[in-house]
Amino acid sequence: MGRPGAYAKGVARRQEILDRAIEVFQERGLQGTSLRRIAEAIGVSHAALLHYFESREQLLVAVYEHAETQRGRRNPVPPETAVGVMTRAAVDNLEVPGLVELYSILVAGALEAGSEHGKRFFTERFERIRGELTVRLRAEQRAGTVRDDVPAEQLAALLIAASDGLQIQWLLEPSIELERTLASLSVLLRPA
Repeated sequence: MGRPGAYAKGVARRQEILDRAIEVFQERGLQGTSLRRIAEAIGVSHAALLHYFESREQLLVAVYEHAETQRGRRNPVPPETAVGVMTRAAVDNLEVPGLVELYSILVAGALEAGSEHGKRFFTERFERIRGELTVRLRAEQRAGTVRDDVPAEQLAALLIAASDGLQIQWLLEPSIELERTLASLSVLLRPA
């Protein structure tokens, strides 16, 4: 048996590492930042960092997941529509410097061979978000506020694709009006 409180201290230390890692990525960017360099910047040993995260990929996924959880705590009441959910999430992503870049790099990395942790995380994440949006869209279809000639599952996948694609475009060209463009999807989804 471990010491009393050791688990709570470990959880708190992991959270502290994640909070500080977000800052490091904002300051230094993601490319070329090894676990060793991250550990140095955070002020822990490489071995201590490896105690919590087996790989750079696992740390980066945990950083993204942590930032996403923090965002949910800041905005606990979700918007009423599926388009509103995706619009708020995208706008919230822009408020954390480096988060859109981190997400884009992680999704691309999840497609590489040997990226099992990232692939599993994003596969499950996309499945969960598609499911949540599908439920919302079906309710909106029943209410007559969203067209019903396209299955809700397909609309959910298209909303995610539009949001992710616009965020990537915004990375390349920050003058793109992300919020306004995403919100305009509600016009396209209205019944004819």
